[in-house]
Amino acid sequence: MTAALPTPEDVRAAAARIAPHIVRTPMLRHALLDQLTGGTILVKPEPLQRTGSFKLRGATNAALRMPQAARAGGVVTHSSGNHGQATACAAAMLGMPALIAMPMNAPAIKVESTRRWGAEITHFDRRTTDRESLAARLAEQRGATLLPPFDHPDVIAGQGTLALELFEDAAAAGLALEDLAVCTGGGGLIAGCALAAEGASPATRLWAVEPEGWDDTRLSLQAGQRVANDGQGSTLCDALLSLRPGELTFAVNQPRLAGGVVVTEAEVFAAMRFAFAHLKIVAEPGGAVALAAVLAGKVPTRGRTVGVVISGGNVDPAVFARALAA
Repeated sequence: MTAALPTPEDVRAAAARIAPHIVRTPMLRHALLDQLTGGTILVKPEPLQRTGSFKLRGATNAALRMPQAARAGGVVTHSSGNHGQATACAAAMLGMPALIAMPMNAPAIKVESTRRWGAEITHFDRRTTDRESLAARLAEQRGATLLPPFDHPDVIAGQGTLALELFEDAAAAGLALEDLAVCTGGGGLIAGCALAAEGASPATRLWAVEPEGWDDTRLSLQAGQRVANDGQGSTLCDALLSLRPGELTFAVNQPRLAGGVVVTEAEVFAAMRFAFAHLKIVAEPGGAVALAAVLAGKVPTRGRTVGVVISGGNVDPAVFARALAA
């Protein structure tokens, strides 16, 4: 293990640390969502977060935890977009340079937004490049700090603040979450949510939701060890295309998750349409998978109180148009 595993206490500390720098996104409900699922559905809409996704939470926590002496060297990461934007934003907040390695086919909206925060961008081929090795090499060359998109204790703890807020808002409404469906790529968000649940709502069951062909967390939970995808699945859910769970994230998730479920492209598009038409939320494909699972009946909802994370909303207009037209 390369680092100590984060704890529920780390999530609480992260919540206090990042509170001045992020948006506390609301808890949303909609009667039609409850009617369609037979449950009480509580939505956490992270497209309303600064930079348009939950990733700002983890990047901000990790940046604030950097020693002062390390900040002059700046930060390096690899990202299909959301973590890149978040890292660039956090770096700008602290006056640090940032270099983001992004896939050549990353959505243009994510590339432009990352550059807008002042970050330098270098591109790589998603299918032929070991992005982790590339980022590590760039960080070493520059004397910068590597901030991985998910497999880092401070990043995991920061992401978990999302669930902490949802548990608090549910309790304020007199509700207790029985299940929580979470969009899952490398597993950092759901790991943070699992730690938050352990400390604040231990009876809540957590479900990892992944796109078809990229269900490495589900397969790894079944196998009892980290299993890799073949990397040949659809790239629609660009935010969730990790080849396998992180070392730290899987160590957190394996004993804590109820299981994993998979959604299809058609189910993702249906969820994006629902979020737009009824919740008035623009969700990117990867950000909509948990809602897709709930709408498709792949997570138990009937008679239950269920949380759903919409993790991001940075979608290219052409892809969003496809979703609305499907």
